[in-house]
Amino acid sequence: MLDLLLLVHRIPYPPDKGDKIRSYHLLKHLASQYRVHLGTFIDDVDDWRHVDTVKALCAETCFVKLQPTRARILSMRGFLSGKPLTLTYYRSAELQRWVRKTMAAHSIQRVVAFSSAMAQFADEFTGVRRVMDFVDVDSDKWAQYAKSKPWPLSWVYRRESETLLSYERSVAARWDASVLVSNDEAELFQRLAPQSAARVCGISNGVDSDYFSPELRYENPYPAGGPVLVFTGAMDYWANVDAVVWFAHEVLPRIQSQIKDARFYIVGSRPSADVLALRQCAGVSVTGTVPDVRPYVHYAVAAVAPLRIARGIQNKVLEALSMARPVIATSAAAEGLKSRPEDALWVADAAQDYAQRCVAMLRGEIAPQAGASGRRCVVEHYSWAGNLTRFLELLEPAR
Repeated sequence: MLDLLLLVHRIPYPPDKGDKIRSYHLLKHLASQYRVHLGTFIDDVDDWRHVDTVKALCAETCFVKLQPTRARILSMRGFLSGKPLTLTYYRSAELQRWVRKTMAAHSIQRVVAFSSAMAQFADEFTGVRRVMDFVDVDSDKWAQYAKSKPWPLSWVYRRESETLLSYERSVAARWDASVLVSNDEAELFQRLAPQSAARVCGISNGVDSDYFSPELRYENPYPAGGPVLVFTGAMDYWANVDAVVWFAHEVLPRIQSQIKDARFYIVGSRPSADVLALRQCAGVSVTGTVPDVRPYVHYAVAAVAPLRIARGIQNKVLEALSMARPVIATSAAAEGLKSRPEDALWVADAAQDYAQRCVAMLRGEIAPQAGASGRRCVVEHYSWAGNLTRFLELLEPAR
């Protein structure tokens, strides 16, 4: 096996949130073809218990402790240097030393960086094959945040958008290939970085359809009561927080005016104070971390993805469809899907429209074959192995 350097901004395990799901499956796929040397950060003390699991997939590893509060303070250096705060947040002399040592010791000729912040650790290695997985156009995400925040945060986010886009363009111009999580995301970046458009492509996320299967047996986690709509995701992530707060305040009351006992379950780790406060709303439950999200999806009438700020592909949508559950999503949450089961994925944006879609779903106004249609779409178009093969083609263009 040939050696490969993989740089990831957060330990790629457990696969329980968006970026970790993609990075974990990418690591597994690369490890089947290469001797992977992994450099990564750990920003959650609980994740140290997963180090051995990750090591088992790698030839060599470097785990660097990252303290979020300290990193945020140190990232302010970006204001002085003119660099994106994202880069200074992840700056690490320890990881840089390890990368240089590892590249030299194994004469590594292939590098994959996951997320824009990690490119800085391999920028100096110009004579090797380098593939950048941006995942999302993060600079555009910061631009969206800027529009929804008051000053001075709006100014900080706008600056981050501008400086990060400049860096993203620079990386795309110098690296051999740049990858985004969907064709839509790739097309957006091609417009933002036209000089590198020919070397930009989309590689979609997948879903483990054997794991997220409606055929497995699950215990019903819901107490007796009315029909349930469920949202799953990391509940300290601002876009998820914004989504459930909007749904609980603007959409759910409209649903309950027609279906009085309708319930909304928010299932995910580390709920923020804003999310916990939603427990005061009629019909809303916040679970916090659960050992397995699948029973919550399986026994819900439908999953909701009311994201108003979203990039790329939403794993929560793919997972629900894989479990033969219909999904009501905003256009932002659905836009990354190149193939859609129209009878199982309903799209709405305005609160009243979204509520009416949910009411129709709760009343059973959906095609009987919709669940099977959603799962079939996932199995046929969103296989991890099938999608990630494209990485090998980018790393070995002569094959």
